[in-house]
Amino acid sequence: MERAILSPYDLPTPCLLIDRERAMDNIRMMQEKADSLGLRLRPHIKTHRMPYFARLQIEAGAAGIACAKLGEAEVMAEAGIKDIFIANELIGLDKYERLRALHRRVRIRVGIDNEYQLAQMEKVFAAEDAPLEVLIEYEVGEVRTGVVDDAQLAALAEAILRCRHVVLKGVFSHEGHTYRAKNAEDCREKAREAYRRTVRAANLIRELGADLDTVSVGATPSVMNGDYYEGVTELRLGTYIFFDVGQSRAIGDFSRCAATVLASVLSKPQGERVVLDAGAKALVSQNRPDGICATEGFGAIKGAEHITIVNLYDEHGVLNSAEFRDRAAVGDKVEVIPSHVCPTVNLYDNAYLVSRGRVLQTIPVACRGKST
Repeated sequence: MERAILSPYDLPTPCLLIDRERAMDNIRMMQEKADSLGLRLRPHIKTHRMPYFARLQIEAGAAGIACAKLGEAEVMAEAGIKDIFIANELIGLDKYERLRALHRRVRIRVGIDNEYQLAQMEKVFAAEDAPLEVLIEYEVGEVRTGVVDDAQLAALAEAILRCRHVVLKGVFSHEGHTYRAKNAEDCREKAREAYRRTVRAANLIRELGADLDTVSVGATPSVMNGDYYEGVTELRLGTYIFFDVGQSRAIGDFSRCAATVLASVLSKPQGERVVLDAGAKALVSQNRPDGICATEGFGAIKGAEHITIVNLYDEHGVLNSAEFRDRAAVGDKVEVIPSHVCPTVNLYDNAYLVSRGRVLQTIPVACRGKST
C-alpha cells in the first residue's frame, strides 16, 4: 500500500511545488490591477502550462488565455478553455490545418508578421464559413518577431484586408526588453514607449480601414512597475502567477514566489561547496546577467535568497556558501526559487500543490513538451 504523503518534505526530490496561497494571491492581484485600469486580462499560460491554473484565472475574471504554441492551445481547448490567442506566429500548412480544427471548436486568434504566413492561412481556411482572426505583431524593442516599420505594417495590413478568409482584429507586442531595464523608472519609460508605438501601429491600421478591437501588450516587470496604458485594451502576461528570481528582483520582493523546486542536499565535498540533487534537468541553466531582472545564478534558496546556485551540471546544483554549508546537513531538503520559472515548469510532468505545510493534490503539467 502506498504511503500517504502529507508534508511536501516527504516528496522525492527534485520536484516542483506550488504554494496555493501565493499563486491565488497573485491571480487576484493582477486581475484587480487590470480591472482597475479598465483593461482585459489575458494571462499567458506558457508559465504554468496547466489547465488547472488557467481555469482559476478565468474564474477570477480573465477574458481568455494566451498561448505560445499551437500544442498548448490544443491542450487548453481540450480542457474546456474557449477563448485563446496564440501570441506567436505559426508556419507550415500542417499547423494551420490543426488551427482550423481548433477554430471550429473555440474562439481562436493567432499572430502574424509576414505574407507567407498569410498565404498559408488563406489556403487552409478557404472552405471555412467563418474567417480566421489575426493580430499583427509589432516589434517594440525586444528584437524578435514582429513587423519593424510603417512600410511593413501597412503592406501586411493591406494584404490582410484584401483576403476573404482572414480578418485583421488587432495589434500585439511584447516589451520583453524591459527585463533589461536599469531600474524601475527605466522599466516604466521603456514600457510607455513600447505601448505608445503599439497604439500608434493600431491607429495607422485603422486609417487603412481595419476594424480593430484589440491592442494587446504585456510583460510582468513592466506591468508591475507600469503607469501608462492609453489606447491599450488588453494586458497579456504570464510570469506574475508564480514569479521567480528575476521577477522578484524587479519589484524588490520575494514574497510572491509561488513555485519552487524541492531539492535535497546531496553532498558537502570540500570547503564551502554544497551540492544539491537538482541540476539542469530540474532547474534551467538560464540566467540574466544584468538589468532589473538580473538573476545572479541559477536559482535562489527560499528564505535566504542572497544564496544562489553558482553552477549547474545535468544532475547537480552547486552552491559555494559558508553560510549555507554551516546551516545545511547532507539529507536536508531545501526549496529553490527558479531563476526563470517558465522553462523550469516545463521540466516536470506534475506539480504538487501545497498549502501551509501540507500537500493538497498533484496537478499534471499538461502542456509539458507541447512545443509544436
